[in-house]
Order: sequence, then C-alpha cells, then structure tokens
Amino acid sequence: MSARRPYRTSPSFSFARLLCRYGAQVLGCFLLALPAALQAGERLDWPRHGLDAAETRFSPLKSITPANIDRLGLAWHFRFDRARGVEATPIMVDGRLYVSGPWGVVYALDARSGKLLWQHDPQVPAGKGIHACCDVVNRGVAVDDGVVYVATIDGRLQALDAVSGTLQWSVATFDPAQPYTITGAPRVAADVVVIGNGGAEYGVRGFVSAYDKRSGQLRWRFYTVPGNPAAGDDGAVSDRLLRELALPTWSGQWWRLGGGGTVWDSMAWDPELDLLYFGVGNGSPHDRDLRSPGGGDNLFLSSIVAVRPRTGQYVWHYQTTPGDSWDYTATQQMILTELEFGGKPRKVLMQAPKNGFFYVLDRASGELLAADNYVPTNWASHVDLASGRPVENPAARYPAGAPFMVQPSQLGGHNWQPMAYSPDTGLVYVPAQELAGFMMKDEHFRAEADRWNTGVVTPPMPPERSVLAQARAGMRGHLLAWDPVARKPRWRVPHPGFWNGGVLASAGGVVWQGVGSEGLVAYDATDGRRLWQSDTWLDILGGPISYELDGVQYVAAAAGFGSSIHVSSAVMLPGSDAPVPGGVFVWKLGGQAPMPSRETRPTRTPPADDGDAAAIERGGRLYAHYCMQCHGAGAVAGGGMQDLRYSPYLDEVALFRRPSLEGLLTQRGMPDFSTSLQVADVDAIRAYVIRMAHVLGERQGGDGAATRPQK
Repeated sequence: MSARRPYRTSPSFSFARLLCRYGAQVLGCFLLALPAALQAGERLDWPRHGLDAAETRFSPLKSITPANIDRLGLAWHFRFDRARGVEATPIMVDGRLYVSGPWGVVYALDARSGKLLWQHDPQVPAGKGIHACCDVVNRGVAVDDGVVYVATIDGRLQALDAVSGTLQWSVATFDPAQPYTITGAPRVAADVVVIGNGGAEYGVRGFVSAYDKRSGQLRWRFYTVPGNPAAGDDGAVSDRLLRELALPTWSGQWWRLGGGGTVWDSMAWDPELDLLYFGVGNGSPHDRDLRSPGGGDNLFLSSIVAVRPRTGQYVWHYQTTPGDSWDYTATQQMILTELEFGGKPRKVLMQAPKNGFFYVLDRASGELLAADNYVPTNWASHVDLASGRPVENPAARYPAGAPFMVQPSQLGGHNWQPMAYSPDTGLVYVPAQELAGFMMKDEHFRAEADRWNTGVVTPPMPPERSVLAQARAGMRGHLLAWDPVARKPRWRVPHPGFWNGGVLASAGGVVWQGVGSEGLVAYDATDGRRLWQSDTWLDILGGPISYELDGVQYVAAAAGFGSSIHVSSAVMLPGSDAPVPGGVFVWKLGGQAPMPSRETRPTRTPPADDGDAAAIERGGRLYAHYCMQCHGAGAVAGGGMQDLRYSPYLDEVALFRRPSLEGLLTQRGMPDFSTSLQVADVDAIRAYVIRMAHVLGERQGGDGAATRPQK
C-alpha cells in the first residue's frame, strides 16, 4: 500500500482516504486517517519496513498491556524451507503477511492462520554466496499499491503481484559477477523504489539506485564515493557533487581498491519535506592509510545523505565518522520525528550508528543538534557541536606497529538491528552492545579477488578455555532507553550476550525485543521491567511487528539464525545450533499453539588432536582471515552453516583439502581457495579446527557457557 493509505479498516477510514486523495498532504492524510482506523478496530496493517515512512517502529495498538501480557501465547508458526540466516522484518497488508527468508525467497502467509498463500524463489545461483560478507540473508520486502518488491543477493530488484506472487518485472541493479550483494529491504518513496547494496569488504564502489515503481525503469543513481578521475563522469545524478565536494577529500588511487561506501541498509522518507535519507557504509579497505594514503574525510563514507526521492538531487549530508578507519558505518536505522530543542519544535532525524554516538539532526537542513555517546567510546572523546566533528584519540588510528583496542569494536555500539521510538514515553529503545575490537595494520596486505580486503589483522580465537571465558566476560549487550531531548539514558536492561535483536514499541506500554536464545522478551516501556518471555529457541534479530485483525492484536517476528562472522563471534554467545530452517512466530492474547520443539545438530567425534603448536597457531591466523566469515569465530558456526568441528571432511587430511583446493563445493557456495592457499595452509587450518573441536567439544564452552551462535 502507498504512503497515502497505510491503513484501511472501515468506511470512516475510507472517507479519510478520499480526503487525502484529493489534495491533502501525505503526512496529513496519515494523521487524519489513523484515528478512524483505531476507532473502527477492524484491521491495522504494518505496511512498511519501520511501520511508516518515518521508520519509528511504534505501533499505536494498545490491547496488549503490562496488565494482561501474561495471557500472551503463540497463535501460529510457519517454517521456511531452507536453512540460512534470517534477518527480515515482516510486512502485513490486507490480511497477508509478507516475509523474506534466506536467498531472498518471499513467503506470503495468511496473517490470521499462517497458511502459505504463495512463495517466490528468485533462484539465486548458490555460487553467489561467496560474495556475501555475512551470509545470504534478506532483511525484508516493500509493499505498495498491490505490489511486493524484493531485492536478491545477486542484485535483482523484483516486483511481484501481492495477491498471486506473479513476477511483474525484474531488473539487474549490478553485474552479478562483481562482488556486490544486496541484503537490505527496498523502500518506496514517492513513485520510486530505492535500493542500495553491500560488498565493501570485497572492494566495491558504493551506490544507491531508484527505479520507477510501475515499470522498473532506472530513474536515478547516486554514487557515494568518486571513481577514477581519469575515467570521467558516471552519467549519474551524483557527478557534479563528487567532482566538487567529494573528490578533494580523497587521495592516492582509492579506486583500485573500490573505495567502499555501500548503502546496505537504512533509509527513511519525509513526504512533507520531499526528502529521502540514506545511510552510507564503511570504506574499502577499512584502513584509511591504504585506501587514501594522504588522509582526508573520504566523503561520503559513514554519512547520512538527504536527496529528492524523484530525482536523486542532493540536498545535504552529515558525516558521522570522517576518514573512517574502524568500519563505523552510518547505515544504522534512522528515525524521523518532532522534538523540542532550544525551546521550539524541530523536525529531526535520529541515528545511533556504529561509532557509539547518538545523533539528532535537523532533518530539513542537516544541522547537528546533539551528539552524545550512548556506549563507552575511546576512539573519540566527544563530538564538537560547533564543527560537527568528533574529537579523535590519535592512537585510535592504529599507526604502524601500534595496535589499538578500540571501543566500540568494528561490530559497533549498535548495528543493523532496528531500534524503536515511542512518542508516549519520548524514549528511543536501542539494542546496544559494549565490546572492544583489536585494530592493527596488515603489513602483508594484498588485495585478493572474491576475498575480504579490509587491510587490518583479524586475530584468531585462541584454543584456550580461560581466554574464551575472559573474552565472554568482556562482551556485554543491553536494551537501552535513550532520552534524545535530555541526551542521556533513562534505563538499561543487560543481556547475557552482546548481540541482541531488533525492537518494537507499542502504545500499550510494552517494548518488545529479540534476545538471543531467550526468544522474544517484553519489557515495561517506562522502566524496563521484564514482563514476559517466549522461548523460540531461534534468534529473533530483525524487528518484531504488531498488527490487528478482527479486533485482535498480534505480535509477529521472523526467527532463525544470524549471519556468520557477527553471529559467531559466537563461541561467546547463546543461540541455536541446529541446522534447520527459521520461520515466523506470531503471538496473541489467549494463543495456545504449541511451540516447535528445539532441534540440535548431531555431533561427531573429532580426529585425534595431534597437531603441533606452530601449525595450530598458523592455522588459526589463516582460519580467521579466510574461513571465519562463513564458518564462525573459533570454528563455531551459525546454525545454517557447516560447523567444521563436526564435518566429515575433517576426518581425513586428503578429504579436508578438496573443498578448498579443488573447488569441490563451489556449486554450493564454497569458494575455491586454490589461488590463496597452499596444501600446508589447509592442513594447518585443519589442525586448528581439530583443536577447537576438542576444546569446545560438547556444545558448551570451557566455562559452561553455551556456544550456540547468533548475530
């Protein structure tokens, strides 16, 4: 459904829509129509990724409250038909729930019963998985005027009939042979569908594209970093801007290494101001000294950019992390609302990006109104409000020979998992995390095709139980209630692991969040008091949603496994370890459906641990560089990926070499490493995996903490 009619429930609501259609402003229509929808109580949709174009993730439904939440039970459950990472936010329109699973497969379900209505498989070649930094996940679809839009991991943007699932059009947004991917959800703004891409770790140049929502024709493209100046303009809307504004902030030959700047997740749209906002990611490589040896801010890396949605015309930008060297993306969710600053109401944009500072910007002009650290930071002491720039710690740039433990780590103080804003409490609810990251230049860096090219050393997980226990203790996550006007936290609820899931706030006074192995947890929105929990045994990472049908309020969430590297820093974290598909869980008051039983991965006895110390140490370094992204830190894999500790290939030396050196599994998405690794390298990796299988052999870490992964 379009922004002009996000809810449709009753004759009175239809009359409000009629008024909207004949001249009222889009946002005014929404505010006019919403009370009628709530009064009718027949149906309230969740039509956009963040509920509305402002991405607030605040449901006006209030049937479920702290007083009756103990009656909440499972209404129904639907299982996907393939096992890989699950990160989608469902969409509910006209009684149908639309959700994407691994590989961009779309499922249309009856929102009352969970019955499968149709399924669309884009049939992505499995080999494309080698370009996916963090598994073949998909964060959701867009639904507008009877059309479902989805983007695939191999770069296609597709339009499907919302009733039948019939493919209406499909366009390639990039050459699938290039190491780009798409994991984010498209957004509809005005009459265009907007989509970005990922791949900065592999050495690409970022851009965002807008397509006519009816025909699929490209309307505009905006590159986020300059290309080779000798090659001339791109013929894109960003040409003049890159020449005049961005180019002077780069040096060296950055284009040879891609530059980065992918727009891989967050966007928001203000129809009143006619502005589309998108967040830009990290540089390629991560180390600025490699990509831009003379320094510079490297626009538009780690920036929020505002453009006109119909044309892509630039309006303003704000760079959260000039000259990023820490993978501090600004692709985290942006929320649009109105707050009082300086004694007057301001239309604002709020973001809590990876770098640990919570930003409030005037969304019309880009003026910085507030920037305060919401988690501990040591890369910068504060943000200077006059200049808008962070005051950096010089040591954080990790000069040659001087490694630095940066806070937040590369995983960020907040990553892609959605936050929510409640106008009732005035609080933003952030899935925050506190951990440090090791940063050191890779003195032997060389760019490799189809490989991670970050330019920084990735230390291996040591095969020592005491070290693992210490690492676990240093990783903390929490649900943070942040007051954006007072510019400080109101409360925090700690979690057992650091990587927690997306958030939903509702008018009933409840905040919902996926919390690792605990499933869906509900808290009192005013003080963080824990109210309710439902153990799905699968990780809920994307945001839960709430909708109403026949006067009944439902809460829904997609659950499964997170992605590889972020998940399984997971030697540390609780989560599910079963190689089974994820799915959709839906709850309601009085729900009595049985919860699916937990499934576990069968174990195998590992080969004898007879590797010498030097081989194991070397194998750990190689594993961290080449294998961890898919198979997990410490060889503890996410549920949808092969756990090498229990792989039959581990049993024989010759057999373990074949996938890496002979390309035995390329058709299943495993890269051929014959150009990167030698026989002795693969044997050393095997020795390391065997050691980890013995150290972490019983599904429990050395201190008794579960080793099941989540993202």
